[in-house]
Amino acid sequence: MAGPGGAARTRFAVVGGGIAGVTCAEQLAAEFPSEDIFLMTASPVIKAVTNFKQVSKTLEEFDVEEQPSSLLEKRYPNIRVIQSGVKQLKSDEHKIYTEDGKEYIYEKLCLCAGAKPKLIVDGNPYVLGIRDTDSAQAFQKNLAQAERIVVVGNGGIALELVYEIQGCEVIWAIKDKAIGNTFFDAGAAEFLLPKLTAESRETPIECKRTKYTLEGSEEKGRPRGASDKLGSALGPDWHEGLHLKGTKEFSHKVHIEILCEVKKIYLEQEFIQLQRTSLTFPKGEKNVEADEVLWPVYVELTNGKIYGCNFIVSATGVVPNVEPFLDGNNFAVGEDGGLEVDKHMHTSLPDVFAAGDICTAAWEPSPVWHQMRLWTQARQMGWYAAKCMAADALGESIDMDFSFELFAHITKFFNYKVVVLGKYNAQGLGSDHELMLRCTKGHEYVKVVMQNGRMMGAVLIGETDLEETFENLILNQMDLSAYGEDLLNPDIDIEDYFD
Repeated sequence: MAGPGGAARTRFAVVGGGIAGVTCAEQLAAEFPSEDIFLMTASPVIKAVTNFKQVSKTLEEFDVEEQPSSLLEKRYPNIRVIQSGVKQLKSDEHKIYTEDGKEYIYEKLCLCAGAKPKLIVDGNPYVLGIRDTDSAQAFQKNLAQAERIVVVGNGGIALELVYEIQGCEVIWAIKDKAIGNTFFDAGAAEFLLPKLTAESRETPIECKRTKYTLEGSEEKGRPRGASDKLGSALGPDWHEGLHLKGTKEFSHKVHIEILCEVKKIYLEQEFIQLQRTSLTFPKGEKNVEADEVLWPVYVELTNGKIYGCNFIVSATGVVPNVEPFLDGNNFAVGEDGGLEVDKHMHTSLPDVFAAGDICTAAWEPSPVWHQMRLWTQARQMGWYAAKCMAADALGESIDMDFSFELFAHITKFFNYKVVVLGKYNAQGLGSDHELMLRCTKGHEYVKVVMQNGRMMGAVLIGETDLEETFENLILNQMDLSAYGEDLLNPDIDIEDYFD
C-alpha cells in the first residue's frame, strides 16, 4: 500500500540478492505469509541455496544457484523483488530511496549488500578483481590471449585459480610464507603443492551447481562498468565450466613469490621510461634473467623484483559494501569496514539489521567461532537475522543460533574435500597451543589444534570421516591429555571412544 507521497510501505524490507538477503527474505516470507516482503537488488538474478544438507550439528553443505528473481517470487508469492540499487537510506525516517527514483517506507530493514573485491589499484584496465561469476567470465576472455599473468592474493579464490590455469605462466605473489593461508597452514600447503605442479590431471569430480544466465543479458550491451557493481560471491567450484587455458601448450607453470606485496604497477610506456630491468619466468633458483619482451603491464613487488605480464588478477579479499548506507546515518562500523551487529544481528540504528559480508560480528564470540566472509556464514546469518527481526516485531526474545557456537566450513580444494573446524589456524590462541598432525601423502591430511589438553580446531583434507567426532570434541571441550599422541593414531578407531 502507498504511504505519504506515493511511497510504498512494507513491514519488512531486505536489501541484497545474494545468499544472505535471499535467505533472510525467504525466512521472513515463511514466518509472515500475509505480509509482503520487499527484496531490493541491483541484479536481475538472485543467488539461491539449493541441495541443502545438514552434514552434522554445525557442518552444512549446499549448492548455490543463480536464478531469475521471478523463480523466487514463484516459490514465495509474498516476496516482492524490486530490481533497483539503493541510492540512499534515511534511517531516521525509516525510508529507502532506490536508484530508479522510488521510495519505500519500512518497519524493519535488513541490509545484506555483501562485499566487493578489494582491488590493489582502481581503474587500471590490466587489473582484474575476481570474486564472482561475472568477473570469472571476463577473466576467461582475457586468459585466452595471455602468456603470463600475475596473481596477487592468498585466499581460496587465488588458490583455486592458480590450480585451474593451464598453458600460461603464473607469477603468484603472496604476503605469507605459505600458500592458502586463509584456510591452511604451511603443512596443508605442502600436502597440496604436489597437486599444483603435477603434469597430468585426474578428471575432476563433476560439479553439481548449475548456473542460470538470463537469455541475452550479455548481448544487450550491458553498460560498461555495470559488472563492477553487480554479482555476488563465488563458491568453491566457481571455475567449473570455465575453460581456464592460456595460449601456451604446457600444462603448469607457477612461480610463487612469498612474503611480498605489490609495490607499484607500471603501464608499458611508464616502464620503458623507468629504465629498469624486469625478469623472465624463473627457470631455476639461480638463473634470473632480464626479460627482452615488452609487456602491457608491469608489477613491482616489495621484494624489489619486477615482472611484466598480460594482466594482473587481484584476489586479495573483499571490503564490505557499505557505501550507499553510510551517508547521513550514524552506523557503528567495525575495523574491517563492516556494519557492526550485536548478537541479534541488530546494527547500531533502530530497526536496522544486517547479515552476511556487509556486517561485522561485534558480539563476544564463542571461543571456537570467528567470522569469515563465506557463503556458509551468509546463509546462517541471513536465516538468523530473519528470526531476530520476527522476534523483534512480535516482541519476543530469541536465543543465539547454534551455528555461532562453532566455526565449521566444508569446501573443496584441488579436488580434495576440506573441512575446517573451530580455531583451525590457532586464530587468536597466541603461542599457548600445540599442533598434532597426521598426513598420508596424496591421501589425507589431519591437523588438530590443542590447548590445555582440549581440542580447539582442526583441518581435515581428504576423506577422513573424522568431522563429527572432532566437532563433538571441540564442542564439549573434553580433556584429551590422557590420549596424548594416540589421538591421531590411525590404528585406533577414535570414534569408538567418543560416541
